[in-house]
Amino acid sequence: MKILDILDPRAIKVPLDSTDKRAIIHELVQVLAGEGLVQAPDELERVVWEREQQRSTGIGEGLAIPHGKSATTDRLLMAIGKPAEPVDFQAADRKPVRLVVLLVSPPQRTADHIQALGRISRLMSDAEFRARTYRAASAEELHQLLVDAEA
Repeated sequence: MKILDILDPRAIKVPLDSTDKRAIIHELVQVLAGEGLVQAPDELERVVWEREQQRSTGIGEGLAIPHGKSATTDRLLMAIGKPAEPVDFQAADRKPVRLVVLLVSPPQRTADHIQALGRISRLMSDAEFRARTYRAASAEELHQLLVDAEA
């Protein structure tokens, strides 16, 4: 699975306006909604926030991957945002988050959901790639980094 198969370039926002975890999730859901990619943003946000309350999706090294499954979408969707300043996401390593990748999928696509989470994690495990994403000054630059990584 490739990130670019589920990421619409219009669903990347650099920088995010929000400065806390809940507001960032809201903003990324609204990015998807604003591009017409989701029809029930409030329900989608509720599902992602409920998942976040179970355990923080701040996985470490400055990355958070809030995610959830919802019948409000019939396909995997992704939105990526880079906060203007690092944000406390209650990450496992206690480091602030510098990039947030929102992933949503329909309930019946569990295997694809897990595969997408794994793909994001593998890409971001490369320290050099991670550093370049954290330095990206625009959505276009961040998208191009993903295009290059997926080539």
